[in-house]
Amino acid sequence: MNPPTNSPRPAMPADVAAPAPTAAIAALVQWFEHLTPASVPELHQFYALDARFKDPFNDVKGLPAIEAIFMHMFVALVAPRFVVTGQVVQGAQCFLTWEFRFGFRNFHQGREQVILGASHLLFDGAGKVQLHRDYWDAAEELYEKLPVVGSVMRWLKRRANS
Repeated sequence: MNPPTNSPRPAMPADVAAPAPTAAIAALVQWFEHLTPASVPELHQFYALDARFKDPFNDVKGLPAIEAIFMHMFVALVAPRFVVTGQVVQGAQCFLTWEFRFGFRNFHQGREQVILGASHLLFDGAGKVQLHRDYWDAAEELYEKLPVVGSVMRWLKRRANS
C-alpha cells in the first residue's frame, strides 16, 4: 500500500523560501575543509547574523557565539580539521557527512583522532545558513577515547551489550 501523498510536511521557518544555493554550499564546504583561526571571522559570509548552531555540547545563536565555538576548537585541540565525505541537498536544506580529525593537547600525543558525524544545514532566503545542527555520538566518538572516562564507557558498553 502506498503512503498518502497529502501527508503534512514539517513546517519550515517563514524566511526559508529558496532552494539551497549550490555555489554557496560548495564554498561553505571549501571553507570548512580549510578552516584556520584566521579564517573563522569569514563565518559571516556563510551564516546569517542570527544563525543557530547546535551540537552535543553547544546550543548558541548569533555569529559571535558560533565564532567563539570554532575559535575554541583551535585552542583546545591540536590541528583540528574537517573532511567532508558526502552531501545531500533537498530544497533549502543540506546534509553533510564528515570526519573531524584532531589531536588531544594533553594526552594521546601524536595520535590523530577521528570523529564521524553529520551536519544538517538550513539556508535562509538570502542563501546563508540559518540553522547548523551537528549530529555525532559523543560517547562512542569522544568519551571512549579519553583515558579514565573511556575505560568506564567501554565497560558500560560491554555490560549493556551482554
